[in-house]
Amino acid sequence: MKKYVLMPILLGFFAMGFADIVGTVMNQVTAECQLSARVAGFLPSMIFIWFLLISVPAGLLLVRLGRRQTCLLSLAVTAVAMFLGLAAGASRVWIYFVVFALLGIGNTILQAALPALLSNVTAPEKLTSRLTLGQFVKAICAALTPVFVKYASTSFGNWKLLFPVYGGLTVVAIVALLVIPIPREEKREGRGATFCGSLALLADPRVLVLALGVFASVAIDVGFNIAVPGILAERYQFTRDAAGMGPSVFFIAKTAASFVGAFLFARILPVKCFPWTVALALLGTVGAWLAPTSQIFLAAVFVASFGLGNTFGICFGLAIARRSDRTDEVSSLMVMAISGGAVVSAALGFAQTSFGLTGVFVVLLVPLVYLGVLSLVARKG
Repeated sequence: MKKYVLMPILLGFFAMGFADIVGTVMNQVTAECQLSARVAGFLPSMIFIWFLLISVPAGLLLVRLGRRQTCLLSLAVTAVAMFLGLAAGASRVWIYFVVFALLGIGNTILQAALPALLSNVTAPEKLTSRLTLGQFVKAICAALTPVFVKYASTSFGNWKLLFPVYGGLTVVAIVALLVIPIPREEKREGRGATFCGSLALLADPRVLVLALGVFASVAIDVGFNIAVPGILAERYQFTRDAAGMGPSVFFIAKTAASFVGAFLFARILPVKCFPWTVALALLGTVGAWLAPTSQIFLAAVFVASFGLGNTFGICFGLAIARRSDRTDEVSSLMVMAISGGAVVSAALGFAQTSFGLTGVFVVLLVPLVYLGVLSLVARKG
């Protein structure tokens, strides 16, 4: 069974990608329920606010329940969220908010538990490469979502078929995790993990700046996911369904970047590639801002996403390597930084209302500049 030991973990990474459906689903829900831009902007926040609120408690749960049991709990919550989504609609818009909240809770716990569980079956020197492979699988989910939504909408007249299909895949991940044996982590002797003890790790400057790097990486990721459909509709006059396919370009590029990174980082230190990936993301973002046509815009989005594809995994892997003695707590802190998605979704809504598309690109560039500085510092050691 050893050769299959990664399968349930990779299925878990696919389920982790459900949080990335937010841009496509938000586009559909906004049209279906006639939501204003400000109200619709709260939907992503319902997912990402939980990364701030419960990620550290999720890390403590890892210590008490174990990594495998915590993953099973998170997948169960995710499955409930997915199946509940089929009951939502224009007359029951509140169910969408409940679905996104449950998805955020399940995803928060999963993102804290799954990288830690991966370390049970991966040598420390290969962890960043395996994390990048996991991000590759996660990106496949995100890339497929717009395609599936459009297919379900045009072929069956119901885009919400996405929910039971993804719910069924989550059940498959649960069964695989129950059936395939994974080595348990060693129990640590001495002081148990505490809430304050986990937060105290931020006193390590390197852990702190890497946590902010995760925050910035997720902020840009979610920002593009949300912004691309709106830009295609507003600037290039795309229809709603056509604009909804925009994020698939972003996630196809991210999938390609994760695939390349999974092999590249097994041979080259990720930190050496860090500045080049950020430079590529900056080039693509500026190109998207100035693009005169939709074709150039989508090409620039592809370039930006390819550059961004591995920044999350690099920051996460470096942080765990920095404090490998506190893997569970470090994982929870890095997951807490994913709350950058909630911040950027609110910031984008305000910026677009107040300053138009220029404001949107300024919001995207600010965290990119931070990542650029961090990459240069990290490369110098």
